[in-house]
Amino acid sequence: MYLDANHIIKKKITFYSNNSSNANQLDIAYGIDEKFFLGCAVSISSILISNSNLEFSFHIFTNHLSCDFEKNLKLLSEQYKTNITLYLVDDVSLSKLPTTKNWTIATYFRFIIADYFYQKIDKILYIDADIICTKSLEELFTLPLEENIAYVVSDKDAIWWNKCAIRLDENKLSKSYFNAGFLLMNLNKWQEFNINDKALELLSDINKSKKFTHLDQDVLNLLLLDKVKYLNRKYNQQVSINYELKQKNNAYLPNLDQAILIHYIGPTKPWHTWAKQYKCTQHFINAKQQSPLKSVPLLPATTATQMRYCSKHKMHQKKYFSGIICNIIYFLKKLTKN
Repeated sequence: MYLDANHIIKKKITFYSNNSSNANQLDIAYGIDEKFFLGCAVSISSILISNSNLEFSFHIFTNHLSCDFEKNLKLLSEQYKTNITLYLVDDVSLSKLPTTKNWTIATYFRFIIADYFYQKIDKILYIDADIICTKSLEELFTLPLEENIAYVVSDKDAIWWNKCAIRLDENKLSKSYFNAGFLLMNLNKWQEFNINDKALELLSDINKSKKFTHLDQDVLNLLLLDKVKYLNRKYNQQVSINYELKQKNNAYLPNLDQAILIHYIGPTKPWHTWAKQYKCTQHFINAKQQSPLKSVPLLPATTATQMRYCSKHKMHQKKYFSGIICNIIYFLKKLTKN
């Protein structure tokens, strides 16, 4: 399956282009659908707030355009005088690839990113839109690319790595398995090893793709074996807000004090109304409040899954009446399959 990003991108919108080619600039890319618009804008804000002395150029690949999202990006680019480019993607060519409830077609936009920027720049940092920056990214500007296809950060722990090794039938993964929400990509090596075509070929194979529970993340772990370099977990410190439901003394929550990039994994995101009161989400709330998006409301529950988690969190927060109401709406949505 061949992917030509230049024919897939239908529209390109640039906000505040200073037309300078700064060698000390770091390019950062996101691949999102409309569910991550607010998260993406606040993620960009957090990077700029924590790195006022550094220069960035942001690139957002999406299959949907929104006037509100474009307006927010324009505000961000003007306030921080930073380059932000929005790319509208025609995702038809990706439509036959496997997806899940949690892994939409937007997960494959990272392949479009790798193809589009090849021979334009040497490296690009891809991060998920549910990542918030709290400290300086200066170290990433000077990391030597060498022979590595990418710099990555490990996912979970050794128990999980071993499970992935068994599931994917690759013993080497028992030593480490990375989370694809952070990829500092060496674009020349990515192309040299033909990662895009190999990945899309595996994902298109019905028999092989059955074992890919984490879709392109699984595939990239297989293809990039021994060709990546691991960074400290502070560059992709994962935290699930739903862990708040499992404990009373923060036993399940990681220490975020040293984290540079905080990755909010799981279905509950920090931009959801039922998550705003937790300590772990304050990094997102603080970045939002310091940005031009401070008046943009957090998102309420709309789907059955969101209503279910909203209900659980409301009950955990001892907001019993609203918790019961959310639970009733959840069951009604389940009955109507909405």
